[in-house]
Amino acid sequence: MKEDSVIRNKSMEFSVRMVKLNRFLQRKKEYKLADQVLRSGTAIGALVREAEYAESKLDFIHKMRIALKEANETSYWLELFSNTEILDETAYTSIRTDVEELKKMLVCIINTSRASL
Repeated sequence: MKEDSVIRNKSMEFSVRMVKLNRFLQRKKEYKLADQVLRSGTAIGALVREAEYAESKLDFIHKMRIALKEANETSYWLELFSNTEILDETAYTSIRTDVEELKKMLVCIINTSRASL
């Protein structure tokens, strides 16, 4: 994976959004929820970076699949924040769009990588 790869950049941008969301949630005294979404939301980018130096194609796929699982968990937390009105509709829609895009990209990477085995 090249240093200027789209998934690498988008996952970093998303991690930055999750740090900012964590700060917002901390101000609302939602400490436990803030920690959950920070952990899962930033894990996506960390796993993408880890996959850059995977030991094998199977290891690469495995790390990308874990990144996909973390993205799905992040979707859950964001939906919960929307349903409980912690996030307004505009903020939720914006962040949800980003995580859904990441999930689609990860699925595509996984499927392409599996097909090339």
